[in-house]
Amino acid sequence: MTSGTETSGAGDINRTLELLWDTGRRPGRGPKPGLTLERIVEVAVEVADRDGIAGVSMRRIATELGTGAMSLYRYVPGKAELLDLMLDRVQRPSEDPADLGDGSWRSALEVMARGTLALYRRHPWLLDINQSRPLLGPAALDGMEKVLTRIRPMGLEDPELVSAVIMVDGYVVGAARTQVYQEAAERTSGMTTADFYAAQTPFLANVMTSGRYPVLSSLAEDTWSPAFDHFEFGLQRILDGLEVLVTTRSRA
Repeated sequence: MTSGTETSGAGDINRTLELLWDTGRRPGRGPKPGLTLERIVEVAVEVADRDGIAGVSMRRIATELGTGAMSLYRYVPGKAELLDLMLDRVQRPSEDPADLGDGSWRSALEVMARGTLALYRRHPWLLDINQSRPLLGPAALDGMEKVLTRIRPMGLEDPELVSAVIMVDGYVVGAARTQVYQEAAERTSGMTTADFYAAQTPFLANVMTSGRYPVLSSLAEDTWSPAFDHFEFGLQRILDGLEVLVTTRSRA
């Protein structure tokens, strides 16, 4: 996925899997009524959404919950394990039948791609986590099962099916990073992206008339228009390529 300041799977793998799949020991009643693992993870996600993953700590979550940090350790060993629980929580697939697309494999991958982009927009801190070795919890596997069930009629080999998902996911992560970083730059600089490029226009105008860049200077005026959906264009071209492969295989 991406490289970042945190790494998934960095904690006690066995204990984290027990927590993800609810197969381990449950703590007895604690000093604070209503304190549960589910609530701890929920608050951790809320903090990360507001302040980024760097703002998440056991002490911070305890403060948000109005309890002592030691109370949290009765439910989760530490931040590393909590991070994996957070990742699985935000990846819960939709159970709304309307989100399944029109039933085709192409529609399924489109829904997955747009849903993943929306996920990163809702939780930008995901881009700061190295998820190259994710722990496979119920939400992650539910999502994969849902997608593979829909795209299996493509007729590809099993490794190829998984590769198709990885390919689309990698494209989406790159697009999400560009969008999220661009919005962050606008917030920190106080200058919109349009104003940023407008400030360069006088200099670029002189360069473009120098003859050094004949192709760039010949582009239509609306080439850089924000109205053009680069994400959707790229997504459809990836799916077009898969369509060619599926058609070739079916004919063979």
